[in-house]
Amino acid sequence: MKVLRTKQEVSAWADEQHKNGLKVGLVPTMGYLHEGHLSLMRIARKNSDAVIVSIFVNPTQFGPNEDFEKYPRDEERDLALCEAEGVAAVFAPNPQEMYCGDSSVVLQENKLSKVMCGISRPIHFSGVLTVVNKLFNISRADVAVFGQKDAQQLAIIRRMVRDLDMPIKLIGAPIVRESDNLAMSSRNTYLSAEDRAAALNISKTLLALQAEWPCNASWTTEQVKQRITEGIEGGSNGYVKLEYIAIVDADKLEERDASASLTSNTLVAIAAQVGKTRLIDNVLVG
Repeated sequence: MKVLRTKQEVSAWADEQHKNGLKVGLVPTMGYLHEGHLSLMRIARKNSDAVIVSIFVNPTQFGPNEDFEKYPRDEERDLALCEAEGVAAVFAPNPQEMYCGDSSVVLQENKLSKVMCGISRPIHFSGVLTVVNKLFNISRADVAVFGQKDAQQLAIIRRMVRDLDMPIKLIGAPIVRESDNLAMSSRNTYLSAEDRAAALNISKTLLALQAEWPCNASWTTEQVKQRITEGIEGGSNGYVKLEYIAIVDADKLEERDASASLTSNTLVAIAAQVGKTRLIDNVLVG
């Protein structure tokens, strides 16, 4: 497995793969890898010939007072995991390699990024789109794999690829959960034992909703929001504080009418504060 530090090294590696008739698969990550990331690598391997994983904690997607400096990092462990998964190359640059000192061009999405997480994190998705676009260009990837846990991010990246006619295939991968059903996240390491016990009300409530939906498809969005609030905040005795409950079209992220029953391709997503940690989770219904 090659460990590449510069953009030029990555592009040269990708050009060599294409010269040999191989399809390049990209898995963008911020490192501190877990089983969820590894599942993306396995999907990329099935859909390409040579997989490259990026490990880069992108500073432009963190707002003031967010956790950029303390975001968990362990490159040595990450590299070992990538090698064990049969990854062909890892791109692990520093911020100075990714961004020129006088960088002044960013990508901005003007609809899907204005709801849900975009309300409390107004610069986040511009930073995500800019770095993902850069990674697409640098890696010359034919295929890229992203996790469904970041459902809003996935929808926005799909919109970018569509609107800018990018020649790349996107694959959305299912959420991977821990043995207690908490959605896997690098930020789970921030949770205390008390935090984690309370956080389990998130996945418990969402998964119960998903399982029961076929028998209760006439539920309105207001009924679902009430059920989620009672299950998460009530189940944790108020320890978990909901930031939002979104019941939206999974592709357009448009809010379902409050009095309408849930229809197919509906995303039920939440963001919540658990202690000092912000967590997100979602399920698809219909």
